[in-house]
Amino acid sequence: MEAITGTRRSRGYHSLEIAGDAETKGGRKAWMRWAAPAACVLCVPLLLLLVGDHWRPSFDWFQGATHPKGSASVSSSVVGEAAKDKLLGGLLSAEFEECSCFSRYRSAVYRKASPHVPSPHLVERLRRYEALHRKCGPNTELYKKSVERLKSKQSMAAMECNYIVWIPHYGLGNRVVSLVSSFLYALLNDRVLLVHVPDELTDLFCEPFPGTSWVLPSDFPVHNFQNFDKDTPQSYGNMLRDKVISNDMRFSANATLPAYAYLHLPWYYNKWDKLFFCQDAQQMLRKFPWLLLKSDHYFVPSLFLVEEYDDELRRLFPERTTVFHHLVRYLLHPSNTVWGYVTRYYHAYLAKADKRVGIQIRNLKNEPVPFETLLGQIVNCSSKEGILPSVDLRHPARPAEDDAKVKAVFTTSLDSGYSDRIKNMYYEHATTTGEIVGVYQASHEVEQQTEHQKHNIKALSEITLLSFSDVLITTACSTFGYVAQGLGGLEPLILTKPWKSKLPCRWAKSPEPCFLIPPPLDVCRDHGGINKKMAKHVRQCEDENGGIKLFD
Repeated sequence: MEAITGTRRSRGYHSLEIAGDAETKGGRKAWMRWAAPAACVLCVPLLLLLVGDHWRPSFDWFQGATHPKGSASVSSSVVGEAAKDKLLGGLLSAEFEECSCFSRYRSAVYRKASPHVPSPHLVERLRRYEALHRKCGPNTELYKKSVERLKSKQSMAAMECNYIVWIPHYGLGNRVVSLVSSFLYALLNDRVLLVHVPDELTDLFCEPFPGTSWVLPSDFPVHNFQNFDKDTPQSYGNMLRDKVISNDMRFSANATLPAYAYLHLPWYYNKWDKLFFCQDAQQMLRKFPWLLLKSDHYFVPSLFLVEEYDDELRRLFPERTTVFHHLVRYLLHPSNTVWGYVTRYYHAYLAKADKRVGIQIRNLKNEPVPFETLLGQIVNCSSKEGILPSVDLRHPARPAEDDAKVKAVFTTSLDSGYSDRIKNMYYEHATTTGEIVGVYQASHEVEQQTEHQKHNIKALSEITLLSFSDVLITTACSTFGYVAQGLGGLEPLILTKPWKSKLPCRWAKSPEPCFLIPPPLDVCRDHGGINKKMAKHVRQCEDENGGIKLFD
């Protein structure tokens, strides 16, 4: 088990716990636990529960932690490297109390070291964004001024502080990839990102920005976000179709506009909604102080095709295949509740292995793969690619050696059947390499239950555990797997859909997710065109023929 000792005090705030908003049961208010000099003292009893008898008073931050590579203790050099890189090459701000969010500065020591260094421009841009969020965040005077404009039900131009409100949609993986996409959009447009947090998302993530909150206040004048959909009159696409607005208004200094625009970008968006990804639309939308966005996809690749974002995106991400890897590690840190799930499971089952293999399995009801077919893909691909050893059918009674190497396989699935079959295979037979293989699965919920907080806590815990893998196997088109590979900076082996590929599996080229249902490339032909220089870096995904992703 791990221990934090000699915790350093620094400026900042504790993670925010949201009890709901105006549309949740009881209309409970959001509240924030403010940082104070005694804050970390209050965290100590919880910390003692997490680390048990491995607590040792010391001034070495990671002393006593089990090294993720499986050694029984952490050498001083490893401790030094981990402590030095706890800010992830400058991605993270140092302005937080460490105990307010254990995972923020400690996740890196559990993962393989990332070979990808954030650009100096990205680091500088994140610090600028944090300053903007402090200046314009909830309950500031500038925020209140912008809300008053919103209440007036009309706007004429952008204000000193402009906002994008993220509305969650579908499962946790979908929510994470769309939230990261929305944050990049906020960065590109100098907007403040605020998130709507329904009950099922409470106590999942820590606050990402120091000295402020990203949670939309409960008294926000726009309500009933669950009703925002393709027929919402305020959607950008519907307002264009109905001629409430036109993109030519971007040239007018006196145009009167609605108070906000709703951006409808889930998989079932229509041709009018898809015009969002055109340059004309981007210029027009800057006139709205308030944008509300709902999506269930990673729409970043289409932002790279907008001409006017070209220079900034090149400076932010010289390695185009690291966008999600950098931004998801910056933005989303499991809460202390989730981190407790993660570390307890990791140290109980995975820490002492010589190598960790993650297998993420998702069999969608609308595109089911027969159980035996998918199981065969997992076993055959993992063996053929040298990830897991074959079993020795000729010598089933061969005992394991005392010094045998141990591989821990962590599986995630709504169904326990895959894990049970793989576990029994390695329990009943020796391996051809002499390795010992342990197979573990933390939960099997049977059905996805995104509307339940407990389900989401388990889901985020398991995504985080998958990201600690040395090698990762994922299911095609699964956003759950996309988040794990992005957090870990892993290029997974993808289990393909049998009707979409002649190969049962193929390696991903990068940790980048796929934009599974992008707009057609010609959607912007009459609306500003696309960035042809960047088009060569936006190509077909490995796991979805109709999807696009970023390549270097």
